[in-house]
Amino acid sequence: MERVAHRFMSAQSTDSETLLTPAEVAALFRVDPKTVTRWAKAGKISSIRTLGGHRRFRETEIRGLLEVEAAQEPVDQA
Repeated sequence: MERVAHRFMSAQSTDSETLLTPAEVAALFRVDPKTVTRWAKAGKISSIRTLGGHRRFRETEIRGLLEVEAAQEPVDQA
């Protein structure tokens, strides 16, 4: 994946997109929240910083990554 720039959320943001916390993203991928933070630092997923400095992730981007991951998983054939 390519590196992604981090953005800061402003109080004037009109974007109504749902944002997820690192813990919420971690639950979706079944990994530790620190892993999600490492992915963001490495540029594997984009993050937004709140005014308080906390990371948030766009739900649409995360759902898209989950769909790609699901499509790449091998199917068990019994």
